[in-house]
Amino acid sequence: MSTSSTHSAQSSAQSNAGFNWKNFGPGILLATAAIGGSHLISSTQAGALYGWQLAIMIILANFFKYPFFKFGTDYVYETGDSLVAGYAKKSKLYLWAFFILSLAASVISTGAVALLAAVILGFMLPESWGLSTTTLSLIVMGVTWVFLIIGHYKMLDKLTKWIMVALTLATLAAVIIAAGKPTAIAPDFVATSPWNMATLAFIVALMGWMPAPLEFSAINSMWISAKVKNDHTTHRQGLIDFNVGFIATSILALLFLALGVYVQYGSGVEIQTQGGAYVDQLINMYTATIGEWSRLLVAFIAFMVMFGTTITCADGYGRVNAESWRLIKVDMEVSQKQILVWTTYCACGGFILITFFTGQLGAMLKFAMITAFVSAPIFGWLNYSLAKNHQKLSPVMNLYSISGLIFLGGIALLFMAQLMGFID
Repeated sequence: MSTSSTHSAQSSAQSNAGFNWKNFGPGILLATAAIGGSHLISSTQAGALYGWQLAIMIILANFFKYPFFKFGTDYVYETGDSLVAGYAKKSKLYLWAFFILSLAASVISTGAVALLAAVILGFMLPESWGLSTTTLSLIVMGVTWVFLIIGHYKMLDKLTKWIMVALTLATLAAVIIAAGKPTAIAPDFVATSPWNMATLAFIVALMGWMPAPLEFSAINSMWISAKVKNDHTTHRQGLIDFNVGFIATSILALLFLALGVYVQYGSGVEIQTQGGAYVDQLINMYTATIGEWSRLLVAFIAFMVMFGTTITCADGYGRVNAESWRLIKVDMEVSQKQILVWTTYCACGGFILITFFTGQLGAMLKFAMITAFVSAPIFGWLNYSLAKNHQKLSPVMNLYSISGLIFLGGIALLFMAQLMGFID
């Protein structure tokens, strides 16, 4: 081998072993997909209504979901397959269980985040335009569909990094300013405890998309697979990307909670519990701290975040549903046409669901987040079972995973028991 060839190989290896901005992708996509109703609405509402009390539930939800998301990253780098392919290898029952749940989740999640994006867009546009929330939702879904057809993964990969940076900086600035001068507690304010059965639905909704619906572990594994093929990232690079994205979205959830605490908690101002009405209060929190000049900028950033989330949902669910269907039919590979079909299913199905809820953001977000939490133990078990079958888990990781299943399953069963009237 020549000296120049040797030098070139060494440089390539060093570049691959190192870590730079370009290596980030799936983890940031996951973080972007996570920033939805759970962060912008539920976390902020939790802070505004209950102060710091529910911070522990945000931390626990992220903590106990972590291993099930991590299993997806590990599985791709260790086997070269996505989690969906792993389900198929383990059992057709596993694959069908995931596929059926994913068919429902893809419509619910995509529709919910698109509706939130549409509501924020409505605040940015002149009232004289007279566009309904349903019409705005159609626009968001339509542009999302066109964006994915034209740009797909690479454009998505680049866009989401900057969206996350902008949101993080704006939120961090607002929290720092608000912490320096928090809203004065009203003289007649009486603190409310969330630790009762009446608040259980709110807590379940808060944790449902925290940091993201658990089926996103399979979607993330599809993004990782695409990233590995395009950029040849290593397992170490993949784990760094995943951990950065996961930790970032967890911290952001607490920052949104803090914003609610510092700006609204105890102020005497009535906290809007309906999602659409609360969007206005959310934007007002930023303007009250950063300044009125930032209203349109903050609204634009919030819209871009939710638009990015809509894109990642439609893209991710489209890919994972196409892969699931391929494995069920035992086809050799997924074509771009098949991905297009399933992406269209997500977009159209999500819009139909929006029309069913007649644009009622609060009701739809609550439905989506509760559904995500109730199904989380099933997705968690699928990932744990696959990981345990594929590799020898350490006693600590095994205990960690089982504890997570008990936590998620226990609260889900408690909520279902309340929903069916077994307990009050």
